[in-house]
Amino acid sequence: VLDSQYGMYVWPCAVVLAQYVWAHRASLPGKRVLEIGAGVSLPGVVAARCGAQVILSDSEELPCCLQSCRSSCLMNGLPHVPVLGLTWGRVSPELLSLAPIDVILGSDVFFDPKDFEDILTTIYFLLEKNPHAQFWTTYQVRSADWSIEALLYKWKLKNIHIPLHSFGADKEHLASSSLPGRHTIEMMIISLAQSDGT
Repeated sequence: VLDSQYGMYVWPCAVVLAQYVWAHRASLPGKRVLEIGAGVSLPGVVAARCGAQVILSDSEELPCCLQSCRSSCLMNGLPHVPVLGLTWGRVSPELLSLAPIDVILGSDVFFDPKDFEDILTTIYFLLEKNPHAQFWTTYQVRSADWSIEALLYKWKLKNIHIPLHSFGADKEHLASSSLPGRHTIEMMIISLAQSDGT
C-alpha cells in the first residue's frame, strides 16, 4: 500500500501481521499492546481500532520512523496513541517505565542478522517483566543461512509457528510483494520458555 500524500510503503509482513491481529480482534479490547519497529504501524493501528490500548515504538535514532507512527495514527483517527522512541538492545528510561503489556507486535523486525541479538535482548526484557505476554511477529525468509532458533534457545524463549492459511493470510494479495523474487513470509509467536516455574 503506497500513500502518495505521505509516501508510506507498507511491507507484506505488516499486512500479514495486521491480518493476524484482525483475525484475533475479539480478544483485543482492553489488551495492552506494544508495537516495536512500528514505522507505518499498520498492525498497531489495526489493534487500536479493535479496542486494544496500543503504544507504538520505533528507534529513538530514527525521527522519520517516529513521525510515520504519528502520521498513521492521525490518518486513522487515533491521535491519542502514544509513540515512544525505543532502541533495540538499549535499556532506556522509556523501556523501564513502560506499563504492563500483554502483546508485543513486530513485523519484519528480523531483517538484518546484526540486529537479532539486540531485538531479542529487548523482547526478553519485556517478557521477563510481563511473563504471560506474547510476541507476535512476521518475517520474510531472505536467506536459508540464518535462523533465530539458536538465539531463542540462548535467551530462554520458545516459538510457535503459525501457518498463514490458519488466519487467511496465505492469499497472494496479502503475502506477496511487488518486489522481484519470491518472498516467503512466516509468522510466529515467541514467549518465555518457562514462566512461573512451569
